[in-house]
Amino acid sequence: MRKIFLLSCVVMLSGGVVMAQSRKERKKNKEKSETVQAPLVVESAANATPATTGEISAAPATTLKVDDLEFTETTHDFGTVMEGPDAKCIFTFVNKGKEPIVIQKAQPSCGCTVPSFSSDPVAPGATGKIDVAYHTQGKPNAFSKSITVVSNAGTKLLTIKGTVEKAPTSSVPENTSMMKTK
Repeated sequence: MRKIFLLSCVVMLSGGVVMAQSRKERKKNKEKSETVQAPLVVESAANATPATTGEISAAPATTLKVDDLEFTETTHDFGTVMEGPDAKCIFTFVNKGKEPIVIQKAQPSCGCTVPSFSSDPVAPGATGKIDVAYHTQGKPNAFSKSITVVSNAGTKLLTIKGTVEKAPTSSVPENTSMMKTK
């Protein structure tokens, strides 16, 4: 009994020491964050640059709008497809803007949909494409999936849909006779 009492005292004492140290560290960090940094001093306005005045120079503004990324279709209906092989389609788009469009990301709504695209800029008037594959294996029934396309022109939503027909369990017909075969 005495051993248990001594052990619990040691545990409580060491816990108190740890808490006191962490409190000291928090106080030190708080004091460091409260220190005021000296303001920037500019000797003359003629020599001022964004780096010396603390101003942040903005990136050049783009004239692109979401409508400049024009897809020939935003929804693709596969109809009825067999379970097993991937269902694939291609979404093509035209750059109607005056600057190159860069596709930054194509995010599917789930892991069974896989988009692929080039990160190369698409010049004004040129066409680009986004390939989409839907994994049908193990997914019989109707489906509707979305792909969010993010570019320097804005964000567009693409949709694929269709019905996956369950594949036959075997290419050999099932034996339904009452007789056993050897």
